[in-house]
Amino acid sequence: IVSNSSPLINLSAINQLELLRMIYGEIAIPYAVWDEVVVKGKGQPGAKNVKNANWIKKMKVDNVHLVESLALTLDNGEAEAIALAKERNAELLLIDEKLARAMAKHLGIKYIGLLGILKEAKSRGLIIGMKPYMNSLRTVAGFWVAENVYKDILSIEGEWETNE
Repeated sequence: IVSNSSPLINLSAINQLELLRMIYGEIAIPYAVWDEVVVKGKGQPGAKNVKNANWIKKMKVDNVHLVESLALTLDNGEAEAIALAKERNAELLLIDEKLARAMAKHLGIKYIGLLGILKEAKSRGLIIGMKPYMNSLRTVAGFWVAENVYKDILSIEGEWETNE
């Protein structure tokens, strides 16, 4: 499992980073993601949590050409996360950004975002419902979720009240 910064930062912001360990065990992150979250993000959500999590492993990306190619349209963290997932033949890439997901899909990499992670946590009984976590992501972490996506997911999960 390889992660980009978004799941690490946003789950840390709502004190739920541990969900990743409970669902996936060990997670690999490229150096660019480490730099973004821990070094440049010092004092921000995720910095301390990621630095102290022994189950999050920093890994070097060898395919520099792929990173450079991806970095023409993506940020360094996204480019390295996709390249690392590809070269390590990762089971899954944790990433949220639309363009980065399209690139991962093009390269045949299976991915999931924050909302998919919450859905998996719920299906495993690690959380009771998605709504409080989605609300926290929106209000505390500032994670943007389109209103129609928010309603659709909660409806599918049986957590949407029609009078809302």
